[in-house]
Amino acid sequence: MRIGELAAAVGVTTRAVRHYHHLGLLPEPERLGNGYRDYTLRHAVVLARIRRLTELGLGLAEVRDVLADDAGKDLIEVLTELDADLARQEEAIRERRRRLRELLEAEALPAEGPVSPGTAALLARVPGSASPMAAKDREILALLDTAAPPEARERITAVLAEALADPEAVRRTEHAYALLDLLAGAAADDPRVAEAARALADAVPAGLLPEGGVPEGDAFLRAVCADFSPAQAEAFRRALRMIAGQRR
Repeated sequence: MRIGELAAAVGVTTRAVRHYHHLGLLPEPERLGNGYRDYTLRHAVVLARIRRLTELGLGLAEVRDVLADDAGKDLIEVLTELDADLARQEEAIRERRRRLRELLEAEALPAEGPVSPGTAALLARVPGSASPMAAKDREILALLDTAAPPEARERITAVLAEALADPEAVRRTEHAYALLDLLAGAAADDPRVAEAARALADAVPAGLLPEGGVPEGDAFLRAVCADFSPAQAEAFRRALRMIAGQRR
């Protein structure tokens, strides 16, 4: 058989046959005097087995392990591992569908995109709907919902939920947002930075920041400050220093 005939007989592409040759899964056939490969029934049997194993979900490295043992004594072990892997994938898919149902059943999705129910509820309560700084805060909360470790995310959500239930804490937050919004486009030495830093330090709930504070060289802090104007970034850094000083 020529390569096209072999591929058609087994239901694969000629490209797949060549790829299996390259990986050593399918032995190279003898070549005729004209240079064409001459495939036999044995090649068709091996190729069909490769197709069946890959359709079951085995990777090509696993297929190689199975084919290496003609007796097939390792096949049960490989298929058992595959079954366990598929079970894990099924569980992951069920969890993703559960989260999708929660999002679809929610009254409204936040503009920041799909987030966990706890963070979605928190975003809806962030004050200052018209404030650019409040919008940045919501973006950061959405980022933390994805990037922060579960224990840190749960701590941040719990602390902020408690703070936003306090009208006085909400007033302090709105005041800090307003002062920081005024610093948009301002230089780091703007005289209004000190007042904004104090307002921000007063607005940050106790327990929101890690126990050891946030080092000024922290990569996440640098990324956050890079999104602010120089004056806003300076107010942010000063506020963190104030909070750290209060803990000493």
